[in-house]
Amino acid sequence: MAYPYQPQPFAFAPPMLALPTPIIGPQYCAPYPLELAVVKKVMTISDGNYVVTDVNGNIVFKVKDPLLTLHERRVLLDAAGYPIITLRRKIATMHDRWEAYRGDSTKSKDLIFTAKKSSIIQLKINLEVFLAGNTKEDVCDFKVKDSESSCIVYVGESNNTLAKMQKKETVKSVLFGKDHLMVTVYPNVDYAFIVALMLIFNETGTIEEEINSAVDGFSQGLGLNMKSKVVHMLVSKMLGLLAC
Repeated sequence: MAYPYQPQPFAFAPPMLALPTPIIGPQYCAPYPLELAVVKKVMTISDGNYVVTDVNGNIVFKVKDPLLTLHERRVLLDAAGYPIITLRRKIATMHDRWEAYRGDSTKSKDLIFTAKKSSIIQLKINLEVFLAGNTKEDVCDFKVKDSESSCIVYVGESNNTLAKMQKKETVKSVLFGKDHLMVTVYPNVDYAFIVALMLIFNETGTIEEEINSAVDGFSQGLGLNMKSKVVHMLVSKMLGLLAC
């Protein structure tokens, strides 16, 4: 089967692994390692604030952020603009659950997988991923773990690595407010699936990030000067205790 585009191989060759069947489709499984850049454009007025490119800068995927929807949603598009996956964040869930559907659907019959935090309060982001057929969710099918310098996608509870993501800071990313994520996808791994996981990971916050966000909103509501480190520390500790 022909690939939807001609992905450029990455120079580093990770070991070949016995992997599950493609999650999104075999056309997104290359027989060699790939390095992809996931760029989040913070300062944008368009309806899509993510773009995914290969090592040569060719667009592989784009991400559309539909406006005026009840649920927070992201739609992963191929280079031609065809919808591949719709990511929907469920409202008011303790574990910050996301659901992934085929195309632009959100019907239960088109559900591909769900992803959620492994625990309610996290200092580092760890996600558990369950395929649609795994309704009991006793054991996850995949896991995304945050580390000091990268995040890694594993098969279930094993140490079999499917992909790694690292944050890359460039002059452009600092000046123009862009998150630049470099993703290395191992051979024969569904890279559309991996990109979907990376998008969910990048939208999921740790308890520290959530508290900092709450601190800013809380302090602004009270008219506090958050330039004061003492005020910021006191409000952070108060909200941290509430989170526990």
